[in-house]
Amino acid sequence: MDKMEKTIEIFRLSKSFNGQNVVRDISFDIKKGEVFGLIGPNGAGKTTIIRMLLDILRPDSGEIMIRNASFCEETKNLIGYLPEERGLYKKLTVFETLLYLGALKEKDSKERAGMLLEKMGMITHKDKKISDLSKGMQQKIQIIASIIHDPDFIILDEPFSGLDPVNMKLVKDMIIELGKAGKTILISTHMMEQVEQMCSRIFMINRGKGVLYGSIDEIKSRYGKNTILLDFEGDLKNISGIIKMNNSGNYAELILESGTDSQVILKILAEMVRVNKFEMSTPSLNEIFIQVVEGT
Repeated sequence: MDKMEKTIEIFRLSKSFNGQNVVRDISFDIKKGEVFGLIGPNGAGKTTIIRMLLDILRPDSGEIMIRNASFCEETKNLIGYLPEERGLYKKLTVFETLLYLGALKEKDSKERAGMLLEKMGMITHKDKKISDLSKGMQQKIQIIASIIHDPDFIILDEPFSGLDPVNMKLVKDMIIELGKAGKTILISTHMMEQVEQMCSRIFMINRGKGVLYGSIDEIKSRYGKNTILLDFEGDLKNISGIIKMNNSGNYAELILESGTDSQVILKILAEMVRVNKFEMSTPSLNEIFIQVVEGT
């Protein structure tokens, strides 16, 4: 990955509003063909970074390079953007919407619109008005709209919002396919499981400052194999030696206290519940996210 061409380079970017530092001295790069995760809690500064990448906001200091050049008007047509705040023309049909948005980028999008609608399972709805679509369907059309002009750099802000598991997989597969085709993709989302499955590297911002940056495997390895992934049946209670328990019913993530013997924990668990799966692992990205934000 390190030898790959860099599409985006951000150098020491800072931005403040009314004297408050929203983004402070941020640096990272995104490589051609990479699916890259920009993560952080609400209000951390992610949207400000995205708006600076789109040239909607200008940084107070620092520099953004796209394909080794500073941002210019020609750069804008290289970018596809799915905003978190959705907005489609409710009275237009699906097909009319996509052709119109393609024309704004000076593209004849008829053939590409049909191909993308087919791929997203939406071709039978092409003549429906946007207002007649469900929230999940509108989300899929919005995603298609963001890539209708075949951009090289794609920014997707909460792309999985409002999608059921089947459509989530459709969107995820398409994003991965776009990356394999050489597109550079930045995803900003709160769904850490999707980030963990899709992204090769991440940048995490908290309170305006970069706190994690690198490959997911490398970041997880920093936290050590101190986590038990448990699939079980029964009533799971607190256990000495477990400092944190993320219990989701029949699945739990148990964080071990330093020096705790996992075999002792297994024996206690076997007497307490029916153990279907017991695996020592690094913590999930979701757990790391929580620990970083909480400062633990």
